[in-house]
Amino acid sequence: MMEKIKMTTPLVEMDGDEMTRVLWKMIKDELILPYVDLKTEYYDLGLPERERTKDAVTHAAAEANKKYKVAVKCATITPNAQRVTEYNLTEMWKSPNGTIRAALDGTVFRAPILIDCVKPSVRTWKKPITIARHAYGDVYKNTEFRVPGAGKAEIVFTDADGKETRQTIFDFKDAGVIQGMHNKDSSIRSFAHACFQFALSTKQDLWFSTKDTISKTYDHTFKDIFAEVYESDYKAAFEEAGITYFYTLIDDAVARVIRSEGGFIWACKNYDGDVMSDMVSTAFGSLAMMTSVLVSPDGCYEYEAAHGTVTRHYYRYLKGEETSTNPIATIFAWSGALRKRGELDGIDALMTYADALEAACIETLESGIMTKDLVSLAEGIETKAVNSAEFLRAIRENLDKKLA
Repeated sequence: MMEKIKMTTPLVEMDGDEMTRVLWKMIKDELILPYVDLKTEYYDLGLPERERTKDAVTHAAAEANKKYKVAVKCATITPNAQRVTEYNLTEMWKSPNGTIRAALDGTVFRAPILIDCVKPSVRTWKKPITIARHAYGDVYKNTEFRVPGAGKAEIVFTDADGKETRQTIFDFKDAGVIQGMHNKDSSIRSFAHACFQFALSTKQDLWFSTKDTISKTYDHTFKDIFAEVYESDYKAAFEEAGITYFYTLIDDAVARVIRSEGGFIWACKNYDGDVMSDMVSTAFGSLAMMTSVLVSPDGCYEYEAAHGTVTRHYYRYLKGEETSTNPIATIFAWSGALRKRGELDGIDALMTYADALEAACIETLESGIMTKDLVSLAEGIETKAVNSAEFLRAIRENLDKKLA
């Protein structure tokens, strides 16, 4: 047995819900704890614990991320009305991801994990498309209200001197709903800097899109700040690097993306990035084949899987049935966090281990051993569908060879 790799600073570990919670423990037991003397500060973000603490645990996890700089997060449930009943909740708790993103004021970068035997559904795509998702505000920090009947809905802003500004939203003749969203210039500016810096570090073109023709104040503010930041801070560096930045409407961007060969960064507002990252990951193969990292302006990192808690598989698991749930995105969340921890702490062995773990995952898939979601997509090789435990054991065999 090799000596376990020592860590000097803890990772912030955020556990989650349902099938991904089950996989979380399996991944740690099979692929991490045998190799790494793991140090974590643990937070249970499973829905029962969020209910017990009235969501205080989520806020505590976000503060720990600020303290230790690197976190790894399991997928979590954002409850709807059905989940409130199922889990006997006292409140429809907010998205943990939204809470953490707001606390860190960061940008989420999501990119597909490519393997040779799974070709993108969009035949023109040859290179990865990275989604840069703004991680603050919009619908994830909204205030909503059910309008019971006729009446006037208004936006009211009271400034620091007590002066009110009012604007009518709608004169209701019957029942309906209203929603208030916000954003901050400072957060948008941080988003812009993160996108331009990431583009320069990866030598990729940067696209940005909103719907400023309709949203002439809200979306237009994003457009204006990006243009200002680019012109003042990054234009010369982009030209020297031979890469480009351009803005276009989001509907035009979608058409351009589908016709492109990939190989660029697509910056999107919060909700747009949520939806488009699912589209991109699915077109490249699977939602479980997508890396996701939240990067804050002050150098905090939170790695997570970009998909949900795989509820359907969890219900089968509870019945004692085998599942073939793809753990790749969750494994890459762990490897990404451990690599960054090693980088920040100067532990080369931890970075080497993270590289070997990811390479072992890719080699296992390209040998034809894979979960059922990928079997139907694989081309040009003989495949073998395995359950999650078997898949993790196959990865471990390859990992042992690399670390021998």
